Amino acid sequence: MSVILKVFLLVFLGEFIAWIGESVLLEATYALYLRLFYPTLASRQKTLKSDVLTTKAELLKTSAQDQFAKWAKLRRSVDKGLGDLEKLNSEMASVRSGFSVRFKAAIWLSTTGLQFFVGWWYRKTPIFYLPPGWLGPLAWILAFPFAPRGSVGVGMWQMVCRRSIRVGERLVKEFASPAVKTTPVQNPPVNASAEAKAKKDS
Repeated sequence: MSVILKVFLLVFLGEFIAWIGESVLLEATYALYLRLFYPTLASRQKTLKSDVLTTKAELLKTSAQDQFAKWAKLRRSVDKGLGDLEKLNSEMASVRSGFSVRFKAAIWLSTTGLQFFVGWWYRKTPIFYLPPGWLGPLAWILAFPFAPRGSVGVGMWQMVCRRSIRVGERLVKEFASPAVKTTPVQNPPVNASAEAKAKKDS
């Protein structure tokens, strides 16, 4: 794969992730991660919540004075369920925290980190050459950082790709959003007889 395409795809990946949103990707990936590596945690949490809510509803219907033994048993069951649920929530929060750190590190490495590495690795490689004398003395700017004079360097190519993708994204959003149609305000229909009467009275 050519350098010009590698750089473009890396920049596109970074912009695509930014467009979707890291938090959205984190939620979707975390749900998949739970299903693959902790399949019982989510189901246990759901079952425990349901049990606690059912028992609590039954407790509220039970009179503490008339049915004290049943009420006390239900109360102990609710307290135990809430304690178990709190421990499970704490365990899931720990799992989520560890996953979030690894996920964000992977996203950074696969986008920004990789772009830095590619920029450094190909820092002296010309992406493509410009026609001779095209920009005159300003041609060295396009060779940023260390490409030969008269060529476009990897750093400048990254900037051009990023800018072009953002402009394209903005155009797509503008065309995709439904056009707001404004209807002109019309005057209410005039009642001819009422108008004639008004003239006559005046």
